Amino acid sequence: MPFSLMKRFDISVLMTDELRAFLQGAHPDPFRILGPHRLRDDVLVRVFRPDAREVSIKLDNNGSVIPAEKIQGDGLFQATLEKCPRDVPYTLKIKRWDGSEQITRDPYSYGVIMGEVDVHLFAEGQHWRLYEKFGAHLRKIDNDTGVYFAVWAPNAQRVSVVGDFNGWDGRVHAMRKLVGSGIWELFIPGIGENAHYKFEIRTASGAIFLKGDPFAFFSQHGKETASLVYDLSRYGWADGAWMEARRSKNMPGSPLSIYEVHLGSWRRKAEEGNRFLSYLELADTLLPYVVEMGYTHIELMPVAEHPFEGSWGYQVTNYYAPTSRFGKPDEFRHFIDRCHQAGIGVIMDWVPAHFPKDAHGLAEFDGTDLYEHMDPRQGEQPDWGTLVFNFGRNEVRNFLIANALFWLDQYHIDGLRVDAVASMLYLDYSRQQGQWIPNAFGGRENLDAVYFLKRFNEVCYERFPGIMTIAEESTAWPGVSRPTYLGGLGFGFKWNMGWMHDFLDYMQLDPIYRRFHQGNITFSLIYAFQEHFILVLSHDEVVHGKRSLLSKMPGDVWQKFANLRMFYAWMYGHPGKKLVFMGGEFGQWREWNHDASLDWGLLRSSLHDGVRRLVQHLNYLYKSEPALWDLDDTYEGFEWIDFHDAENSVVAWIRKSREGEIILFIVNATPVVRYNYHIGAPATGFYREIINTDAETYGGGNVGNLGGITATDEPWQGRQHSLYVNLPPLATVALKKQKESLAG
Repeated sequence: MPFSLMKRFDISVLMTDELRAFLQGAHPDPFRILGPHRLRDDVLVRVFRPDAREVSIKLDNNGSVIPAEKIQGDGLFQATLEKCPRDVPYTLKIKRWDGSEQITRDPYSYGVIMGEVDVHLFAEGQHWRLYEKFGAHLRKIDNDTGVYFAVWAPNAQRVSVVGDFNGWDGRVHAMRKLVGSGIWELFIPGIGENAHYKFEIRTASGAIFLKGDPFAFFSQHGKETASLVYDLSRYGWADGAWMEARRSKNMPGSPLSIYEVHLGSWRRKAEEGNRFLSYLELADTLLPYVVEMGYTHIELMPVAEHPFEGSWGYQVTNYYAPTSRFGKPDEFRHFIDRCHQAGIGVIMDWVPAHFPKDAHGLAEFDGTDLYEHMDPRQGEQPDWGTLVFNFGRNEVRNFLIANALFWLDQYHIDGLRVDAVASMLYLDYSRQQGQWIPNAFGGRENLDAVYFLKRFNEVCYERFPGIMTIAEESTAWPGVSRPTYLGGLGFGFKWNMGWMHDFLDYMQLDPIYRRFHQGNITFSLIYAFQEHFILVLSHDEVVHGKRSLLSKMPGDVWQKFANLRMFYAWMYGHPGKKLVFMGGEFGQWREWNHDASLDWGLLRSSLHDGVRRLVQHLNYLYKSEPALWDLDDTYEGFEWIDFHDAENSVVAWIRKSREGEIILFIVNATPVVRYNYHIGAPATGFYREIINTDAETYGGGNVGNLGGITATDEPWQGRQHSLYVNLPPLATVALKKQKESLAG
């Protein structure tokens, strides 16, 4: 057939309306227009490149070059490859209007790439390595290197990859929609790491907008919101010993002292424009400090990418990307790697409850309520102005659970603290009557969210034994940290918000009134062993006008510090793991400000440094004394001696280990020194004073017991033995029962 007839034949085949739809960016199947097409014994190749002045097709088999003819002014070229098979390999030679040239493979010459099993598992909501298939991946296909893109947008009319490699023109790299799945894919040869990209989505109504990649491994933050291609395969981990030991770790029966940190405000470079420290700098500064202070773990407030500093990371737009504020993903891995090599675990705050409405994020991703509920009574969180995930949708659950696994797998994270669990569990959370929809049984429980949380915990513990999942949950929901096979939600731990609120209320009272509120400090022991608890003094308690921990304390300056020291030692003696927010460990005066560094200059004061030294010593003592942690979750590890002396605001109790070690705690919550205070003792022998928060080294007055006390045979408080103890003012004293000598 003569070429002129071939040309006329092709244009007649390519329907005018279809061509117009394609050129307008409205065609749902670009592979029907572009790439190679069988035409009798020949192959017709169409290329759309608005930036090209000339396009040629070079055949790999014989090196021949066939010039393409522009058949439409916007940049649509075509060439006929005579007597060629459909799968003939070829390259495109592009000569741009600016005179530059590009030689590349044709993105529309490749067949379907994502496998049927991947599509099926995603539809089921059980593709646990989803992050290996979706997003942007550097790949080699048929000896061609490039980037494979995949995204879920079932209700979009057209999806394109746009970026700095195609002039952000959505007509150039329109994607293929996999039939029946809502998944779009495209392999673009010739582009590589650090390419900036987004997905341009044309909705069913014809609206066009740009979205960041939900699976992007790296992303800009703030006003710049492009996703970046990043290679996660090259980092060489050096924490093998830690990871292997973690597999057999029994965290409920281990010491767990957590330093909660906001990376953007722990310390800043004031002399360099108040800039953030980088992940690399934090590895050299934050990590040594945590090791020196004796903590076992760092808990990072959310590090997933977020646009607004004031959200502290709790309004995430890129769930698979650590924030670029502090560096690149591999630099974050370096920080975690260094932590593990130093014996420090890393917990990350994770936010599956809600997400912000930012235009480049997940909100109305394909023009419909895709990740969120359609009904605002279920899909919006009024407290935070955010959207709630649709936990009843398989693909959404898969997106979130795979994200949790991603951090555990690709970043070796040791624990996920799940934010705002209460808001997930209850359909009426922060809603008035008529503003929420009951579940199928007429109740207020969010059954879809309950199923999601159970499945999340099951899969995480199954695939990564030794990790922790931690619920920030403030209600009386039963079994939060019990296994799902026993009817629980399956978390490893639960934040003890009740303890925090009761004790802070008590501590803020003038000591003269504390005798009327003894129940505040005893109530937590009624439920202390129903869950695996973490006692928390978190960031939420030192913001929004609540004042810092030190400022909450009553009295003059000396009494404020004494109260805070007493409180910290009391916390370490109470059953439950420990968490303290940064700045609290040295008694910062002002509230936490996410835009400023902590007030490290305060450590020049002996009172502030005394608090720091106490917390440091408490951490080291805590780790070395099994009585303080190995029976945290059972009544066998705790015993009251006396909680009735409300008049003097004195309480006393015992902590016990599996091996029978005993530590006796006594708190005097008034500024009155109580000499020779009579207290019942669990056994005869010598009790060594191992904690005294009034010690001079901590900034106290040095009232104490000269190193220890020997129990007498005088019965007291229902016990056969007793002690006469000097109780310093506003102080906690701990006495360890010494083992009897075998000599004589």
